[in-house]
Amino acid sequence: MDSVMLTVIGILVGILVFGIKSGIGCGFSNISTRVILAVGGSYFLLALLFGSVIDKINLEAFEKFYSMGMGIHIFVSLLLIMTGIYTQKKWNSGKDVSRHTFLAISIPCPVCLAALAASCLLLSESLNLSGIKVGFLIGFAFFISVVASSFVFRFGKVRFGKTPETMGSAMMLIGFYYLLGALLIPAYIQTKSMNLVSTAVVETEIVSLMAIGVIVFAGFFLERIRGHDL
Repeated sequence: MDSVMLTVIGILVGILVFGIKSGIGCGFSNISTRVILAVGGSYFLLALLFGSVIDKINLEAFEKFYSMGMGIHIFVSLLLIMTGIYTQKKWNSGKDVSRHTFLAISIPCPVCLAALAASCLLLSESLNLSGIKVGFLIGFAFFISVVASSFVFRFGKVRFGKTPETMGSAMMLIGFYYLLGALLIPAYIQTKSMNLVSTAVVETEIVSLMAIGVIVFAGFFLERIRGHDL
């Protein structure tokens, strides 16, 4: 498998990871289909925006921007944790606030924006396509990932009787994952050259997918333990 194919696979896995993250919020909250489509559309439009300016951005500038954003990265992780706690607390007191709190996990955050920019940049260089074409392709993939995962989680919510409390648990777990990422990413950037993205992208996205799997299984066992306690 050549380096171009590895890069494409890594980007697709990354899109799936972030699409699932947004789908968790949209699927487990009590929002309309129109809002779900609007969230997916926001990713599509942002990808088009990044694609239109990606030819003017180089890897060194992106690396500098990403390293400066670690403070925001930590802020987003803390926001997810606190919002998850708030969602669960309100649900247990008889009030559903998921129509508002889902925004913390579903709308494009600085981490998602960095992933969008990196995907457009890497795919443009790997396939030698214009930025706007790459932005369209990545935006469409994000839209499908967000919308499809939202309806999958919505079906699971109805089928297995889940509540917005499940969304709160997922938000807290992903918040802790983001905190871990804030500690590991700066060290990773220092030890990996951005010129070796063909393998680096795959490695980081496989680790991300494994982490999401750990989050899902952790949430499952927490629910089982909680159910036995009750």
